[in-house]
Amino acid sequence: MPRYEYRCRPCGTTFELNRPMAESSAPAVCPEGHEDTVKLLSAVAVGGSAAAPAPAPGGGGGGGCCGGGCCG
Repeated sequence: MPRYEYRCRPCGTTFELNRPMAESSAPAVCPEGHEDTVKLLSAVAVGGSAAAPAPAPGGGGGGGCCGGGCCG
């Protein structure tokens, strides 16, 4: 289930809620009981790596260390 982050406008508390995507825009009440909250945009880190493609065998094709222009 997705986790959404909210901030309470009256007290400034930031809190998270696990809720279905269908309820992501539903109002949220802060732990202090205030109802004036706003959903925050969260940066999500995803595991894995986005590695650059491997150079062509033999160095052909204009790859090289800086685009093919500086390596003899």
